[in-house]
Amino acid sequence: MFQLGKTIVSEEIIEKDFVCNLSACKGACCIDGDAGAPLEENETEILKDIYPKIKHLLRPEGIEAIEQQGTFIVTEFDEFETPLIDGADCAYVIFDKKGTALCAIEEANNQKIIDWKKPVSCHLYPVRVKDYTEFSAVNYDKWEICDDACTLGKELQVPIYKFVKEALIRKFGEDWYMELEKVAATYNK
Repeated sequence: MFQLGKTIVSEEIIEKDFVCNLSACKGACCIDGDAGAPLEENETEILKDIYPKIKHLLRPEGIEAIEQQGTFIVTEFDEFETPLIDGADCAYVIFDKKGTALCAIEEANNQKIIDWKKPVSCHLYPVRVKDYTEFSAVNYDKWEICDDACTLGKELQVPIYKFVKEALIRKFGEDWYMELEKVAATYNK
C-alpha cells in the first residue's frame, strides 16, 4: 500500500493487468453478485433525473424493479446502490443481440441522450474505492468472473491503473493520476 494525498492505494492496481473481455464474460459483473452497484450520494440525484430519459432503453423487468424500489436503494449500512431485478441483475442492465449484458445508462450516453457515462463505481471496476473519515482506500477487487480480463490484460500488457485511467481521473482528478503514474514508474524499475 502507498499513500497519494488522502488515498491509500493497493500496489495491485500497478502490479496486475486487466482489460475487460466482454466476449468471454458476457458482462457477468452486472448480473452476478448479491448487491447493486455502489453509488455516491450525488449520483442518486443523477439517477432520478435521467431515469425518464433512459426508461425506453430498459428491459420491462428493469423498469418494474425501478418502479417498485426506486432509481436507487439505501442498504442496511446506509449506503446507496442500484436496485436489482430479483436479487441478481442490476435494474439498469440491457442485453445485446449476442446476450452480453450492457449498461443502459452507458448506452444512453453513447447515443448522446444523456451526458453522464454511468456510476463511477462501475466505470472504475475492477478498482473499488471505500471512503473512510480521513482517507479513501483504493483497491483491486479480484473476482473469478474476470479471469479472462486478467488474461487479456496480461497479453496486452495493460496494468489495471491504465485500464481505468479515465475513471480514476474522474474520481480523483488529473493531478492525482499523474502522481499515480510517477509511483508506477518508480515501482516498475
